[in-house]
Amino acid sequence: MPNHLIINEKLNSFKKKIIVSGDKSISIRWVLFSSLAEGVSKAKNLLISEDVLAAIEAVKKLGIKVILNKKECKIFGKGIDGYKYKKNLKIDAQNSGTLGRLILGLLVNSPNPITLVGDKSLSKRDFKRISDPLSKFGAKFKLKNKKNLPLFITGTNKLKPIRYFENKGSAQCKSSVIFAGMRADGKTIIKAKKSRNHTELLCKHLKLPIKIKSKNNYDFITINKAKNYEALKYDIPSDISSGAFFIVLTALTTNSNLKIKNVNINSSRIGLITILKKMGVQIIFKNRRIYKGEKIADIQIRSPKLIKSINCPSKLNSGAIDEFLVIFLVAAKAKGISYFKELSELNQKESPRLKWGKKILNKMGIKTITTKNSIKIYGNPNLKINKKIIIKSFQKDHRVFMMSVIAALSFGGNWKIHDKDSINTSFPDFLKIINDLKS
Repeated sequence: MPNHLIINEKLNSFKKKIIVSGDKSISIRWVLFSSLAEGVSKAKNLLISEDVLAAIEAVKKLGIKVILNKKECKIFGKGIDGYKYKKNLKIDAQNSGTLGRLILGLLVNSPNPITLVGDKSLSKRDFKRISDPLSKFGAKFKLKNKKNLPLFITGTNKLKPIRYFENKGSAQCKSSVIFAGMRADGKTIIKAKKSRNHTELLCKHLKLPIKIKSKNNYDFITINKAKNYEALKYDIPSDISSGAFFIVLTALTTNSNLKIKNVNINSSRIGLITILKKMGVQIIFKNRRIYKGEKIADIQIRSPKLIKSINCPSKLNSGAIDEFLVIFLVAAKAKGISYFKELSELNQKESPRLKWGKKILNKMGIKTITTKNSIKIYGNPNLKINKKIIIKSFQKDHRVFMMSVIAALSFGGNWKIHDKDSINTSFPDFLKIINDLKS
């Protein structure tokens, strides 16, 4: 089968209910936390994607038994010090920055050297930003070009607590330090720019020794050495980052109405919702509830008659960092000029997403002005594409592929989008749901 997708017609209006796949961030964290728990942890609706399967393979290499089937995943944890570190161990994070960075926090007390590798895209990403704080615990690192994978880590059983300042809004770096702090003797103190807080919520749910205070746009976190904790049963909610593609598709498709059921609406993840509401998209939460510290709801979206431009407050960035590519598509149809700033973190993803966002918008006929960390988008409410557009060589970034699909279905044109299999990283069911909306 060809590894590209041809789209040559717009999507007609629709009124549907859908369920999207389990939350990727929570799925990976559930695997890692469960591997350190005592007893059998069970998860339903675990996202079965390449990133999550890579996490499962990683803990199996560390001596943890895992049983996975379509209904359930079971992880047989051996306690907080239950890993078996073999000599010459190699862990492959594949394309997952979340796995690659978080697992380093679990390997800081490995007695034997461990090699961390990843695919071509992950190997280009900056790992110095996490090896620097972790080395202060006492672990030793060797990185290619001093910042890239492959990476070699040698841990120590005499981990020292640290003080850490995270100023980029990276939940991955923050979480890795929390994991390391759980193993260190004494109190690790973190000042972190607000970002996803799934790790902290899981720590609280498991009654681990963590305290969190918030002030302005920062979280102040203290974590002490953890003792063994009980197994973790979890029904994984749907991923708002996956739902984002269909939220935007609804917003851009005339006279459409969509309900997405059982979605994680964690306050650190709903920047997309806040931004789109400011732009005039009709979005409401229904059936709100709390599950193991996480906020869950059904999301109802109606397409607006007019989309407004936005000067987007940068304080919303961290809560929408994985969704900006599709937010740019909404700005493309807005009346007026939209401005997004302080987006350097976008270029720390699977591909330089700010550059790719600009590139795709320009191919669509939308004027943009960009700097290294900002973009102005000159919206066109009457945009209709009548030309051929080819999207390729985007480092197999799953979100670039899915953005391109949404653009093609929303604005028309004749699109050829390469690397269809990139969706297996985070959202294997993406095209299936697209087909359901067409029917």
